[in-house]
Amino acid sequence: MNTLLNYFSQSSAITWFVLFVLSFYFIASLWIFFERFFLLKRRIGVESESLHSLYTFKNDKPSQFSLLYSYLTKAKRPTKSIFDAAISDAVRVSTKGLTWLSIFASTAPFVGLFGTVVGILETFATLSGETSASLNVVAPAISEALVATAAGIFVAIFAYAFHLVLKRKAYELSSLLTSQAEVILSLTEK
Repeated sequence: MNTLLNYFSQSSAITWFVLFVLSFYFIASLWIFFERFFLLKRRIGVESESLHSLYTFKNDKPSQFSLLYSYLTKAKRPTKSIFDAAISDAVRVSTKGLTWLSIFASTAPFVGLFGTVVGILETFATLSGETSASLNVVAPAISEALVATAAGIFVAIFAYAFHLVLKRKAYELSSLLTSQAEVILSLTEK
């Protein structure tokens, strides 16, 4: 704990800025993930029940809670193009924020690396005035600078994992909606 306090007390404004940006990335990634995850989970549950109801012939229309329901009530006759538009719109709305997770995952390591490079440059600038520098002096300063890279990689791992999980959930939602559309279209052809 003392080492961490020493690190923060000796850090430059650039290092503080880098760690602030990475903290923002991490908090935003968590926010996007949990908000979208629970939304997608809820929608997948509703669409799964609706599809089950269609498969077992309990209904010939999707559940009133289904994302497809409002499109069907406005259409005179269900068509493939109406369902395609509904599915596209539902997936688009459900996956808001995925682009940000992708941006965070791809840029966080570079933000961390920037902090490390600046920290190492500051270390060498400080040591340039010394007549001799031993490993005991250089190693702690370099290791402190590497904290920014570690933080960047840490944030990127979570942002990338969150992106993949949400992308998979969006695929599940799309599949359920597509299956419902196909069942409804096959029922209306008879």
